[in-house]
Amino acid sequence: MEASTSSPCIDYATTEIVFFDLETTVPKKSGQGFSVLEFGAIVVCPRKLVELESFCTLIRPRDIMAVGVRSSRQGGITRDAVSRAPAFEEVADKIFAILNGRIWAGHNIQRFDCVRIKEAFAEIGRDAPVPVGMIDSLGVLTEKFGRRAGNMKMETLASYFGLGQQKHRSLDDVRMNLEVVKHCATVLFLESTLPSLLRGKWQPSPSIITRSRSNNQHKMTCRGESNNVISRKSPTSLGYQRAVPNGKASLGKMTEKMKSLFQGNQPLNHLLKHSLLR
Repeated sequence: MEASTSSPCIDYATTEIVFFDLETTVPKKSGQGFSVLEFGAIVVCPRKLVELESFCTLIRPRDIMAVGVRSSRQGGITRDAVSRAPAFEEVADKIFAILNGRIWAGHNIQRFDCVRIKEAFAEIGRDAPVPVGMIDSLGVLTEKFGRRAGNMKMETLASYFGLGQQKHRSLDDVRMNLEVVKHCATVLFLESTLPSLLRGKWQPSPSIITRSRSNNQHKMTCRGESNNVISRKSPTSLGYQRAVPNGKASLGKMTEKMKSLFQGNQPLNHLLKHSLLR
C-alpha cells in the first residue's frame, strides 16, 4: 500500500480532481462477478494539473482462487501478490476519503470503474463515495480529439504520443491517463490557435472502414514517421516518458499559454459540460 502527499493546491476553493483506476479479475463463468485486485488514484489540482496526493493498494479478494497463479502480463497481479494484501474493508476508509466529494476522472470509468466501486462498497454493507462531477476521458477525448490515433484505448493513445507501454497497473495507468489528457489538450490548443493550418487534416475519408482497419489508417504522421512504423521506439522498462523539446524558450512560452487556459474554472466547466454530472 502506497500513499504520498505533496504541497497543497494554492486555491483551496477549487474542487480537486481525482484520477483513479481499478484492476480486477475477469469473470470466467456466468453469474461470477468482478473482484477488485488493485486501486490506484492521484489527486490533481485543476488549476495547475499537478499531482497533490496519491494512493495505491493491492486488495485481497474474498475468492482468492479467482486470481491466477501467473499473470498473462509482465508485472501483472498474481495470486501470491494479493494473498498478502489487505481486504477491501481494511482500505475502504482511505478509498472513500480520496474519492468522496471530488471530481472523478479516468478512462472508461463511467461504465466500468464506477460500477465496480459501488459493488465493492455494497458488498461490505457501506455507502459508496459520491463524486461532485465526472470526466470520463474516453467519452471526452472521443468527441473532442477524435479517432485520429486509431481506437480510443489508453494503450493506443499513449503509443500515439510516444508515452510508452501501458502497464495495466492502477497507479501507472492513472498517471499515464493524465499525460494523455495533457497531450490531447495541447494538440487541441494548437489547432484552435491556427485552425486554418492545423485543424481537420487528420480527418478520415467518409468511406466506411472497419474498426481494425481504422487503427492503421488516416493517422497524421510527423517527420521521420510512416503510417505503420514509428522511428522513435517506446521505452520498455519505464511506464512512460515525456519527450523534452530542444527549445526551452519556446517551451516556456507554450507552458505560460497553457497555464492561462486553466486559470479560473472555465476549462473545468467546459470539460464537465461534456461529461456526466451528478
